[in-house]
Amino acid sequence: MFEHILVPTDLTERSMVALEVAIKMAVHDASKVTLLHVIETIVDTECEDFDDFYKKLGKRAGKKMDKMILLHQNNNVAVRKEITYGKRVTEILKYAHEHAIDLIVLSSHKIDSADATQGWGTISYKVGILSQCPVLLVK
Repeated sequence: MFEHILVPTDLTERSMVALEVAIKMAVHDASKVTLLHVIETIVDTECEDFDDFYKKLGKRAGKKMDKMILLHQNNNVAVRKEITYGKRVTEILKYAHEHAIDLIVLSSHKIDSADATQGWGTISYKVGILSQCPVLLVK
């Protein structure tokens, strides 16, 4: 059903659960999974000004992503990693559109019933509302 699953990651333990769910879905559908990390860039600056800084962040993110992928190498699902730079929501949606993503699986925080309006500005909420493909939020 889903041929290409995108898992945006903030490199935290919560996003590891989203990757596990995506891999389980991919095993049944012979899908491919892409693990995407977006490095947030500083607004109104030239990229060249922070080139070394962004390269270090990218290298560090790549190592963490490799570890995440390594934990799932025995599942017969090829997980590839991608690192992009920019605004997180914009880059996730752009990647999904440009790569014909069928499903986005990402982690989301649990809602506090005492303050149910908290979290309306989160990345997961924005991606869920703005995405043109289905989105699965994992809590």
